[in-house]
Amino acid sequence: MPKINAGRLLSELRRFAQFGAYETGVHRPTFSREDMDSRRWLALQYEAVGLQAHIDGVGNVFGTPLSKRRSLLIGSHAESENHAGWLDGALGVVYGLEIARSFAETPDCAGLPIAPVAWADEEGHYLSLLGSRSFIGDIDEAEIDRAVNIRNGLPLREALQAAGLVGLPRSLLEPERYVGYLEAHIEQGDALEASGNRIGVVTSIVGIWQYSIIFRGVQNHAGTTRMAIRKDAGLAAAMLAMNIADRFPTVAGPSSVWTTGRISLEPGAPSIIPGKAEVLFQFRDSEMAVLERLDLVLREVVEETVIKTGCRAEIERTETGRPWHMDSAFQEAIESAAMRHAPGAHVRMPSGASHDAQVVGRKLRAAMLFVPSIGGISHHWTENTHDADLVLGCQVLADAAETILRGEYR
Repeated sequence: MPKINAGRLLSELRRFAQFGAYETGVHRPTFSREDMDSRRWLALQYEAVGLQAHIDGVGNVFGTPLSKRRSLLIGSHAESENHAGWLDGALGVVYGLEIARSFAETPDCAGLPIAPVAWADEEGHYLSLLGSRSFIGDIDEAEIDRAVNIRNGLPLREALQAAGLVGLPRSLLEPERYVGYLEAHIEQGDALEASGNRIGVVTSIVGIWQYSIIFRGVQNHAGTTRMAIRKDAGLAAAMLAMNIADRFPTVAGPSSVWTTGRISLEPGAPSIIPGKAEVLFQFRDSEMAVLERLDLVLREVVEETVIKTGCRAEIERTETGRPWHMDSAFQEAIESAAMRHAPGAHVRMPSGASHDAQVVGRKLRAAMLFVPSIGGISHHWTENTHDADLVLGCQVLADAAETILRGEYR
């Protein structure tokens, strides 16, 4: 079995966090100077392990083994959310690097090819899951042409040019070259910590369905318009949120979550009855049947709100991500390794967040491993994980990688 170098792993994780260091986390948005510096650093590390390294036209960083055997992709995304945590994405990227190193240093594993990878823009500064979608051929040039930064409006094409990526080809998956894909990530929630478990074997990744719901009422004077004749779009939006809170628990699955992320009112003045309200709403679950059930109830609640308030409503589903189930044999490989290194402290669990594994998994066998997030915190610079759990997770993933490459789980 390969034995990872714990001190080196922790050192490299902290070295990677220096790219865009912010408070105790990082600020490394996609294609920023800090992000591109981190990717070029990764390429140098891949080369030092004896891999052929290259950065492709959307910023993905690949370490390609020279072996003619099929290799195992291991990685995650290199960029961060704004002013966020030091491990989100980076954990899986550095795990891939350390596992490639430990295999190269272990005589009976040296012939088992590990292909570390760092995907671009999983976080969606321009296009969610851009790098992995590009890799499997799920994105065309027209979509890249249309994409802009969600915060500052910078076109993706301009960002690619500034990053020095224009003219580089986008790498496309050749399935016959790979056994599959493994990804490690912090949990981003508190389920592992609350249950006393140290390793999560991911069973599935949720589908995310997102909506824009617009209520149109009658804008009028707030002091002179009788309550009996009002058609208040703001009231309709608030009523919708409360009715969802009442109805969804009756049809949700055990891991369903839902969020009213924004309610915006027009014109938004204290003395004017809102004539328009827009609600941005999202729900997530790992089962398609549950997602469809929640969709049906949402539409019923919207219609009930229209009847009660006299407002008109428009509902548009703006995102329809399908849930994805991880490869069962790869799950078994991770679980078997967890039983050796963390007996009684591992659990199978769904992922409540999107990850590149759900994209790559459409073309290759794929699985994921979680380590605990202290306090369940993520997407904030206070995000952290105990060093012992960081080391344990990498060792478990390395053992699973060896098992998979030896063909013991088919």
